[in-house]
Amino acid sequence: MSDTLPAPLGLFGGTFDPVHYGHLRLAEESMTHLGLGGVRWIPAGQPPHRGTPQVTAAQRLEMVGRSTAGNGHFSVDPAEVLADAPSYTVHTLTRLRAELGPAQPLVLLVGADAFAGLPSWHRWQDLLDLTHVAVSHRPGFPIEPHSLPAPLAEAFRQRRLDDVGGLRTAPGGRIVTFAMTQLAISATQIRKLLANGLSARYLLPDDVLDYIQTHSLYRNA
Repeated sequence: MSDTLPAPLGLFGGTFDPVHYGHLRLAEESMTHLGLGGVRWIPAGQPPHRGTPQVTAAQRLEMVGRSTAGNGHFSVDPAEVLADAPSYTVHTLTRLRAELGPAQPLVLLVGADAFAGLPSWHRWQDLLDLTHVAVSHRPGFPIEPHSLPAPLAEAFRQRRLDDVGGLRTAPGGRIVTFAMTQLAISATQIRKLLANGLSARYLLPDDVLDYIQTHSLYRNA
């Protein structure tokens, strides 16, 4: 019966280089908008879609742990950092599906830009069957099929779900969208500030900034 399925679990993967308030706000608002039971943060160990991060995977994992420690609805999955292999989302989802069981509704959280690039992801069509996908966007700028690559636009039309309550009725396979509060913060911006000896305070949690300063991360050599 669909009403016996557990609450959907949000999955939030990324490089988090470093984690900041924009990430935290997206995870927090997704629980309200989507009715999630919690959010599992999954730092990438070896991100395949970008260059090698300036800091180690273990350091990025530590920063995510520090930033999420005060929220009982957040958990951190270290498996991708500990694995000696590229962090492909479809492999992560396959692992989590085996770990959590076939009935657990999973919801992959992505931003609008990342969603538009989904066809470049490894086995992207397979991941749509392993999880729901929730796409965050700026208020007033909804996701429009005509703005997406043709294969993704077709998948979006076929799988789009207007009522987020439907996330509870199946373990995966649907796409939802939600508007979230916009914070003009980026990890790139933070790294540039730190590299130039400028303040990044109030862009990321103090515990994370203290860790960065203690270990002299993101400084120009």
